[in-house]
Amino acid sequence: MAWVPLESNPEVMTKFLHKLGVPKKWSIIDVYGLDPELLAIIPKPVLSVILLYPVTIKNEKTEEEEESAKDKSDTPDIVYHMKQYVSNACGTIALVHSVANNLDVLQLEDGFLKTFLDETKGLPSSERGERLINAQGIIDTHMESAQEGQTEAPGEDMEVYHHFIAFVHKDGSLYELDGRKPIPINHGSTSLETLLEDAARVCKDYMARDPEEVRFTVVALAATE
Repeated sequence: MAWVPLESNPEVMTKFLHKLGVPKKWSIIDVYGLDPELLAIIPKPVLSVILLYPVTIKNEKTEEEEESAKDKSDTPDIVYHMKQYVSNACGTIALVHSVANNLDVLQLEDGFLKTFLDETKGLPSSERGERLINAQGIIDTHMESAQEGQTEAPGEDMEVYHHFIAFVHKDGSLYELDGRKPIPINHGSTSLETLLEDAARVCKDYMARDPEEVRFTVVALAATE
């Protein structure tokens, strides 16, 4: 099963979140660079940082963690993590991860997403991913949004060479949430105030794995009102 991929376009992603019940004061905005002066212009608070990177970039750092994770519980209770079973759904999953781990701040309105999160709250990440396959309201909103980008939307069966992951703050730790990984990856301490800078540090690590590669995009879920 495959979806048409979501474009890494702040306008498209923001509309998508608003349709799913995220209040208008929150938007997805471009992070134009990871240096302190460029991070300083991003409005705060930042609730999530989303990195789009080429799938050729391997995340060696987490391979051992993934191995050890297989013997542990599915995911820490405080972090909402969902496995990806649908091709090209990583953009939507990164956005769901961004919202689901910030419900205390976001005040999500009633709608498809709130219902989905309520229903999947206590489930393991694998079951959450399976439920997404049949979450028609979210699927329809994704499909609508996937057609709204500036570039022509590729077909469902076309191979996509990029992958979205999200970084969120939870209980003093920075978590990387990736639907392809069995568990969230803890990248050490952070806070609501320093999430953007701490996530930028991890994004730089990804970029350093292939200095010749330029196809990276970073966006943030932030308060714009």
